[in-house]
Amino acid sequence: MSTNSAASMEVEATLEQTQAETRRILLEGTWAPDAAAGRNAVCRHANITRSIRFVQRGIAAAETHYTYRALRTLSSLRKRFQPDALAEAIAAYGACDNAPATRDCLAGMLRLLGLQPAVGPRAGACEPEVCLFLGLLLLLHLLDGGHHERGVELSELLIGLASGSQRRTLDPIASRIYFYYARFFEVAGRLSDARPALLGALQAATLSGMKETKAMLLTLLIRNYLHYKLYDQAERLTAKSDFPADAPNNLLARYLYYLGYIEAIQLNYSQAQMHLLEATRKAPSNAATAGFQQAAHKIYVIVELLMGNIPERSLFRIRTLRKPLLPYLELTRAVRVGDLNRFQDVVSRYESKFLSDNVLVLVQRLRHNVIKAGIRSINIAYSRISLRDICLKLHLDSEEDAEYIVAKAIRDGVIDASIDHEKGFVRSAEVHNVYETSDPQYAFDKRISFCLGLYNDSVKAMRYPESNHRKELAHAIEAIKRERELAQELENEDYDGDSDEDAMDEDL
Repeated sequence: MSTNSAASMEVEATLEQTQAETRRILLEGTWAPDAAAGRNAVCRHANITRSIRFVQRGIAAAETHYTYRALRTLSSLRKRFQPDALAEAIAAYGACDNAPATRDCLAGMLRLLGLQPAVGPRAGACEPEVCLFLGLLLLLHLLDGGHHERGVELSELLIGLASGSQRRTLDPIASRIYFYYARFFEVAGRLSDARPALLGALQAATLSGMKETKAMLLTLLIRNYLHYKLYDQAERLTAKSDFPADAPNNLLARYLYYLGYIEAIQLNYSQAQMHLLEATRKAPSNAATAGFQQAAHKIYVIVELLMGNIPERSLFRIRTLRKPLLPYLELTRAVRVGDLNRFQDVVSRYESKFLSDNVLVLVQRLRHNVIKAGIRSINIAYSRISLRDICLKLHLDSEEDAEYIVAKAIRDGVIDASIDHEKGFVRSAEVHNVYETSDPQYAFDKRISFCLGLYNDSVKAMRYPESNHRKELAHAIEAIKRERELAQELENEDYDGDSDEDAMDEDL
């Protein structure tokens, strides 16, 4: 009995010590000397103070890569989040003399966190970047806890602070603040309420040159329009706004995905195919981006079918895409063989799936492609076939419908054939060698254009060293000039000395 109670007391003490030690680590960044090595590795990434120091170094050096290093620790801080530790950090900065907007923001964070920590040592004046970073941690905590209304209130405080400062080091953090601002409104079910603030922020970010924030706001506004099926407004926004060329790849991939979806809705299938393919290539292929890859490939498969192409079978064998693309694989098989009954059966079975993926409108356009694929296969298999047989094979209502569809396919260039209206049959023309046409030239031109575009993008994305070495180079150039001037002066003195000696010799 006493042994069990002692053991339980030991366990309780250990839990309390662990919580206290974790809180101390998050603020001070040090473990006990006898802590395990793996525990030290986790702690180094879950360190609020260290992340804030990176932000402060970025402010002092006016370089954003320090801020990016702090933002990369958000995932580990999110997993090991401790409200007490964050409250103490906020209170340490809130006890100092700060700007009114920063002071109000810190006070709002403590109020929404619901904690009143003991007043500890002051941490110094709080810069807007540090305040937004602490607010970003609290936003993640509120989102994980499902406190959407409090998240909306906090995000409005943070974007008010972000809009009041236009410093370059604020750009990476501000872009994420706007992302979670829109996210809270979306999960709260009132995404349209966030649109005016996002439009105003886009104008301010464009004028101030905050490129990452501008790229983020463009993607958020397009998503906002697509959520309410406002395709024309989304298209006008993309037409009148220039997406920053040096935006991060994740934002570029998201922007290209939305652009491809808008183009597909507006029947611009070639542009949609190009944008979707580039989006899948820009996004990294790992478990974290599996959802994006699945969504992009779903629309890409349908666009390929709408263009009359058949996606490669290897696409449906990728491990992360095999199960999500199963309905689209069956849809591809139905379109490839041109079986209208099979196509309608697939659409009816997976209608709810296509509706949830927001592609049902595109899938319904495939009916004509199924018929064209069937006509193409019939044209290849038969040199002569009656309209009645075509009507039976394609499951059409009448021979008049078959005649009209075949005539339209001939006019569109789908098949090379002629119709004998009197006898009621279709005669196929002789199959020509594809290498005698210009199709190979178009294929090579498309591949060469892609390679050149990839090369140009790679050159633009290259990172060059900082310009600090230019000062040393200027000093080195000045030193070389001084040495040359000194050498020239010495040569002149030697020349003058020789002239004087010659003159003395003549006098003698």
